[in-house]
This record gives sequence, structure tokens and C-alpha cells, in this order.
Amino acid sequence: MTALFSSPSAGAFGRRQKRERGARIPVTVLTGFLGAGKTTLLNRFLATPEGRGTAVVINEYGAAGVDDALVRECADETVLIGNGCLCCVSRSDLQETLRKLVIDRARGDIPDFRRVVIETSGLADPSPILQTFATDRALGDTFHVDVVLTAADAATGLDTLDRSSEARRQAILADRLVVTKTDIANADALIARLLALNPRAEIDIAVNGALDPARLTEPVVAQRNAFVAEAAHSDGIASFVLTFDKAVRWPAFARTMETLIALRGPDLLRAKGFLAVEGCQGPVLVQFVQHLSPPPVELDAWPDGARDSRIVFITRGISEPQVRALFDAVGALA
Repeated sequence: MTALFSSPSAGAFGRRQKRERGARIPVTVLTGFLGAGKTTLLNRFLATPEGRGTAVVINEYGAAGVDDALVRECADETVLIGNGCLCCVSRSDLQETLRKLVIDRARGDIPDFRRVVIETSGLADPSPILQTFATDRALGDTFHVDVVLTAADAATGLDTLDRSSEARRQAILADRLVVTKTDIANADALIARLLALNPRAEIDIAVNGALDPARLTEPVVAQRNAFVAEAAHSDGIASFVLTFDKAVRWPAFARTMETLIALRGPDLLRAKGFLAVEGCQGPVLVQFVQHLSPPPVELDAWPDGARDSRIVFITRGISEPQVRALFDAVGALA
């Protein structure tokens, strides 16, 4: 199939990339409920060699910025988006801020940066933030979300999860979960609850904000076997993984996802994975956020060595058997 394209490095989805992020600027979304310790984590990261060359975008819910002042001296460039939440009124502000960062860097008006960290308000839902990168093609061509990291504190986190749907969404949509304040409270019950909400996420412990800097930058590639078991939540949100034993026929896969999006787009909170596609040499990265999808990307090699197709789904009111049945039905017709 690749012989049909203009060069050996081209495939069905354009030029193959050596890695998922390609030449785009990597983005870390740092979230967590109010008081979870996000700013402490960020400051400790910025003080490390790995944190150099980081531009920070801080969102605070309120007219006056506090975290912005706490972080500004540590970051190469800090921009405050205030008096609003990135999940609602300030999404356009986020787009404008990121574009301005790139323009100002090109002009030499700000120091060069190689990474962006977005620290959200404690009340933010990460899903629309991810939508921003999926809907704005120019933004998606320039930036790439590597990891969504959610902080939860051992002292009050369990109660927060019980009473706050925002906190539960932050936990459910995370690639990594970081438990903080373990020096003042036992974290066993909180960790158990987080695993029930998001069995696919990696969990780390941070004491006084100390965390391996790589946890804020490296994408999550490997998926644990526990993902296959569906996890039901009080909000009707489920997390599960679909795997495919043989190479996927792209037309059938694309039609299935189009049908799922047409029928239940708002309830497809997030889906991301790697596919072995017929006619493609490397894995194809696919991503979906509700009714939106960035263009698929073919990589040169499988990131973790495993060559099996797998997609992590986070849905609301859509079960794993329903999605599997849709794939089977469309595949049979195709």
C-alpha cells in the first residue's frame, strides 16, 4: 500500500513520524481540585533541569491571580488567564495565549521554550481543554498534549471526590494521578478510590511536591491489563480498553467511530490508542474527544514494542459490550 504514496517515508496518513509528538511543542495539563498541591508540584518541576525551557499558562478562578505570582519567578514565561475557568469562558483566551506565545518566541520577545505546562483552575473540567487542541487545527499542528496529570491530596481528597463531580472528572480523565500531602494523612483509602475511578492511570506519591520530573513530561504509553475490566462510576462514566487481534481495516474502523460519534458524541469523553492498520508499516495514533478527532498519525515504530491494537475509551453511559457490538456490526457490513 505504501507504494501508492510519493516516498518511502509516506503512508496512508501522510509522512510517518518518528514519535507521537513529532515536531510539535509538548503540553502538560496539570489539574486537580482546589488545594490539591498543583502549584507546589509545578514549582518543584520548574526548579529541575528538566523544567528549564518551560512556558507556564496559569488559569485561576477569580479576578486576582495568586498562583501566577508564586510561579512567575521560576518559569521562563508565565501567562495568567484569570477570572474564569479554562473549561468554560476562557477557552478562546487559551487559544489566543498559546498563539501569542509562539509569535512572541519567534520575534524574540520572550525566551525560547520547548514545553508548555497549563495549570488549570481547581474547578476546571479537563475535557474541554483537550477539545481545544482537537478543534483548532492550527493549534493542533503546533502543540501536542503529552500528559494530563491530576493531583489529589491525601488529607481532603476522599471527601472531595465524594462531593465534587469536577474532582471525579479530573481523576477519570487523567493519564497520571499524583497523591500529595501523604506526610500529614494516610493515602490508602484515597488511592483505592482513585483506582476505582480510573484503573488505567499510573499513580505516584509526591512528598512536599517532590516528584520525578519525567512524570510531568513523558507520555503514558504502556497500558495495564487492568484496563480491560470496565470501571463504573457514580456519574455513569466508564473506562475500558478495546483490543484487536489482527490488523484493522481503516474504512471499517473509521465508519464505526463516525457512527458512534453521530449517535453518542457528547458521551464519548475521550478515546486514544494505537492501531495496526492494513497497509501501514507503523502504528497509527488515533484520538477522539466527544464529537471531534485530530487527524490520525502514522508513527515509524511502536512506542512500547507491543504491536497489538488497543484503544482506551472513557465514556458516559456507553458500555464496552455496546462499543464492541458496533464494531462487529459495521465490520460485518463493510
